[in-house]
Amino acid sequence: MSCLKEAELLARLEKRLSPARFEHSLGVRDTAMKLAIEYGAEVEKARLAGLLHDCAKNITNKNLLQKAKEFGIVIDEVMKLIPSLLHGPIGAEIAKKEFEIEDQAILNAIKNHTLGAAEMTLLEKIIFLADYIEPNRDCPGLKKLRKYATKDLDLAIRMACDQNLDYHLRKKILIHPQTLITRNAFLYREELK
Repeated sequence: MSCLKEAELLARLEKRLSPARFEHSLGVRDTAMKLAIEYGAEVEKARLAGLLHDCAKNITNKNLLQKAKEFGIVIDEVMKLIPSLLHGPIGAEIAKKEFEIEDQAILNAIKNHTLGAAEMTLLEKIIFLADYIEPNRDCPGLKKLRKYATKDLDLAIRMACDQNLDYHLRKKILIHPQTLITRNAFLYREELK
């Protein structure tokens, strides 16, 4: 997992993040651990992925684009316009290099926590949803979504995607195509049930 002791890991993370983002990361960690217990996932992996999921969040847009090039991360047109979407893939690289995370499942969960993917592991689903529903977040529909999160993980993910899309449409903000791919994949699975 990580060779770092808990205190060192938290100290390094706290230096990288704003106080509010650090609190969010602690909330995602705790929510991810609860979901891992609920769904039978590895709690330690959920803890680490939840804690480190936003380790690249406070990097400037210019530096995110630069780091993406350094790490060989493909930058599409939407990411060029909204570089903050790169914080997941770049965060996975930082988790590996600076936080000594070697477990690919944890790194993939960090990488995919923002846009999701059509096919996600249980850990990736947990981190994706924990990021959205952690207790420090407050937006319309979260109470209902938190309720579904403990009953049907896939349905809750589709609902989170729907809320995300609705928000972007109302605000007239660009939508990354991966959000639609994730949403449609989970909707399709619902229809097959």
